[in-house]
Amino acid sequence: MMKKNLLLIPALAGVLFSCQEGKQDRHNTDGLDSTALSAITEDTYRAHVIKLSSDEFLGRKPFTKGDTLTVQYIEQQFKDLGLQPGNGESYFQEVPLVEIASEPKHKTLTFKGKSGTVSANHLDDYVIGSRRLQDDIDIPESALVFVGFGIVAPEFDWNDYEGLDVKGKTVVAMVSDPGRYDKSLFKADTMTYYGRWKYKYEEAARQGAAGILLIHETEAASYGWNVVRSGWSGPQLELVSEDDGASFAEFEGWISNETSKKLFQLAGVSPDIMEEAKKPGFKAVPLDVTTSVGIHNTFRKSTSNNVIAKIEGSKRPEEVIIYTAHWDHLGVGESVDGDAIYNGAIDNAAGVSALFEIAKAFQAAQVKPERSIVFLAVTAEEEGLLGSAYYSQHPIYPLNKTIANLNMDAFSALGATKDVSVVGIGQTEIEDYVEKSAAKFGRVMKGESDPTSGGFYRSDHFNFVKVGVPGLFMGAGSELLSSDTADIERRREALAGRYHTVMDEVDENWDFGGILEDIRLFFDIGYTMSMESTFPNFKAKSEFKELGDKRLGL
Repeated sequence: MMKKNLLLIPALAGVLFSCQEGKQDRHNTDGLDSTALSAITEDTYRAHVIKLSSDEFLGRKPFTKGDTLTVQYIEQQFKDLGLQPGNGESYFQEVPLVEIASEPKHKTLTFKGKSGTVSANHLDDYVIGSRRLQDDIDIPESALVFVGFGIVAPEFDWNDYEGLDVKGKTVVAMVSDPGRYDKSLFKADTMTYYGRWKYKYEEAARQGAAGILLIHETEAASYGWNVVRSGWSGPQLELVSEDDGASFAEFEGWISNETSKKLFQLAGVSPDIMEEAKKPGFKAVPLDVTTSVGIHNTFRKSTSNNVIAKIEGSKRPEEVIIYTAHWDHLGVGESVDGDAIYNGAIDNAAGVSALFEIAKAFQAAQVKPERSIVFLAVTAEEEGLLGSAYYSQHPIYPLNKTIANLNMDAFSALGATKDVSVVGIGQTEIEDYVEKSAAKFGRVMKGESDPTSGGFYRSDHFNFVKVGVPGLFMGAGSELLSSDTADIERRREALAGRYHTVMDEVDENWDFGGILEDIRLFFDIGYTMSMESTFPNFKAKSEFKELGDKRLGL
């Protein structure tokens, strides 16, 4: 899965950018269309963010009134901006989804061992659900097996399931991957897809496990238990599948770190077992503990919508650059101090509103883009990147003519930065464009501050990557320009801890200046690509290079 110094924007070509408070110009205007950039304004951007994150939109959860209000609002903005429909004569791409409400039949999950039992309370200590479209899931007794990271990665000579039969059993696995703890393993402290919770669920199902419980650790997961809790406290969405979810494990869930310690103690295994699992050669450990799981499911199939618009290219309209931002958030959930609406201002009203500003800039450009520019607001990102997954599986524009995906998710509201952060740096040749465009604005490109979080696999660009289209996930850096350290720390503290909470709203702590700079940079990257005939690919050492070559027919 934050900012406000206003920048004075040039109204005429050749006018230099300047910062507030008499700061010296740090922008090189060579190659910049200042008329286009001047169309990106704080007033309109702020208004869109406030509107989309207002209580009126009910947290923008798919399948709710907030869904209808949101997609209608986005469609209207696209029309008002003079954008063409992006899907034939329609601004919508229907995404067939199923909403699954999984309710444990017993609020207490009990683990039974030879020496006694351990009880875990629903939401406080564990969360659980099923993606199978069955009314009832009943597993009277399932043996638990600790499988370390739960990874099968031949290219890294790692197999946590080697020689193991887990059919009908419940596997217990850690989040992240071994490289987080030993830089000689995997891709060092840059998390691979193997470290993502979604992969671990997929692998458990492939191995035939009845269920899987992930052990939550705040640092390894990069978010607290409150995020797990809020994400699992209501119905879940999934793409409609032909087998009605039969390919998934019967149940999936998480347990808190404290619960895992009690579980290992009950099993009579050393508390150091998780440390051992981080080393090559670790063998899975049967825990001699069982649990019974009962889940009642209610589900309904319906559709949500990706909202899509375009500006047709002047010379090569069949070639497209796609800007994405997810419009959904968590809706109405558990009440905190009387507030139950998870407004999602940073995540991701900020990104959707950026689509509008970038569209304004392209419309104002003195020279129109030669390639088509597509603006895609996707649904159900919070449910597992589902809207972008559906688009990548059912592309409106041919993948071999899709130049790149530029994805905007959760801008920082803390302030303007000297650097710009590319998540998953070293993956694609889009980075060459980032570096050149950043230099025009007096900025430098760097990698993400915490590569162990696996951010490259956690936003919508990744579904484009999985089908061979280079994707960019970029945000503010860490070198703040402001010298007012007291103000920065005050706002940093005020903005901390808002991710997936009812506090993710616009307030006086936001600094919009840095966000606007990031939006201008996103525009220039896409505009530069739109005027070229080359196709960026994945870099030689990327694990997705073969997919990129295949897409381009190389």
